[in-house]
Amino acid sequence: MKLNSHTLADFIEDVEVPTYDRSEVTAGIVHFGVGGFHRAHQAMYVDRLLQRGEASEWGICGVGVLPGDRKMREVMEAQNCLYTLALKHPDGAWDTRVIGSIIEYLFAPEDADAVIEKMAAESTKIVSLTITEGGYNFSATTGEFDTENPAIAADLEPDATPSTTFGLVVEALARRKDRGMKPFTIMSCDNIEGNGHIAESTFTTFARLKDPALAKWITTEGAFPNSMVDRITPVTTPEVIQELSDRYALDDQWPVAGEPFTQWVFEDKFTLGRPAFEHVGVQVVDDVTPYELMKLRLLNASHQALCYFGYLSGYRLVHEVAQDSLFAEFLLAYMDDEATPTLQAVPGIDLDEYKKTLIERFSNPEIRDTVARLCAESSDRIPKWLLPVIRTNLDTGGPITLATAVVASWARYAEGIDEQGQPIDIIDQLKDSLVPLALEQKDDPTAFIANRAVFGDLIDNERFVAEYTKALASLHENGARATLEGLRN
Repeated sequence: MKLNSHTLADFIEDVEVPTYDRSEVTAGIVHFGVGGFHRAHQAMYVDRLLQRGEASEWGICGVGVLPGDRKMREVMEAQNCLYTLALKHPDGAWDTRVIGSIIEYLFAPEDADAVIEKMAAESTKIVSLTITEGGYNFSATTGEFDTENPAIAADLEPDATPSTTFGLVVEALARRKDRGMKPFTIMSCDNIEGNGHIAESTFTTFARLKDPALAKWITTEGAFPNSMVDRITPVTTPEVIQELSDRYALDDQWPVAGEPFTQWVFEDKFTLGRPAFEHVGVQVVDDVTPYELMKLRLLNASHQALCYFGYLSGYRLVHEVAQDSLFAEFLLAYMDDEATPTLQAVPGIDLDEYKKTLIERFSNPEIRDTVARLCAESSDRIPKWLLPVIRTNLDTGGPITLATAVVASWARYAEGIDEQGQPIDIIDQLKDSLVPLALEQKDDPTAFIANRAVFGDLIDNERFVAEYTKALASLHENGARATLEGLRN
């Protein structure tokens, strides 16, 4: 049976469904980037509040900006914005619920003005974002906003119809300012250190290029809370759709499957109020920094630590890598010896237990997260998650051997051929520049890390270069697994 508002009651014996009246829910949040993670995380928390009889003014209006978002628009329309969230436990058990907190979906390429007016409406109090690390249009090494991006340049033209997230959001803020309204809060939920600061910098930079007075108003009156988000959410596969149908006779065109673990920490800094997320397990704190450093340098960087070595060794699923004792020992050694010393004290968190839990989460066989997913868009991820660990330890004299070996494993992966001689499908916005550099490194071992746009001045650090070239040579001569064994010894 197809999932929609008319059939919702028919599933109530098999899965949890919203028992609140969705017709009474209004959109107070406009969200850009309605992918699997948002639907497994922020939208789930709003749904929990609605189920408690709270937050009826905090429903979500999703927005698609990219041409590829058309499919999501079609699914949302067909299913009245309902979808299924299946939390998959290691023992094979599922916790399954239909989520009802998204009540509307707009597709900007077809009607940009409808998106802008939705944000300009008095009812909208928060604009939230999961637009990926690369969506903020800034250099990870310089921090500078890329004004030469053709889409950004087009949106900056006078009287342009906005097509980017920046153009749409800033135009909505301009209309609010002209109408004497307060700005909405812009809330980043992406895996970037200081994501609120990055959002403030990039959006105000765009606004300044359009209208300096508008940028000043946004800076003075607006709010950009930092947040830390966590839940492993793989891409939805046909197998997930089929298993949902087999288990519950439920036809959902785009469900979400994720792990049971979830965490959200954010600063209490909002212009027009917020939902009472603390009622459903969210941590509201004065300073997110310790939590985000913990997550980015332990969880996210550890994903990078396992994915390239794992792929080169022949693994294709994350749990297979994490269940291999050699890889688990390597991850734990990286976290203990190199990442943890760069962290701040994390109130309320037992770091030893947290790291143990990470290995268990990565090992969950039911998630079936792919190694290739973790290897994608490395030029965005490595500079934000792993290189800061290396830089901090270089500054303090701490160890860098393991983190640097991860960089070398990325460089070897970027050559585009695995150890069995099979081609690797490199997915990275800098693929055209990085792959040729990787192919040069057998003759020039530092060719890859000489790319200052990605690595900054690390090429000038003798200790980093020595560790890197040693690890890369081992990868070429001995292979990924033997290289890890050498690091263990």
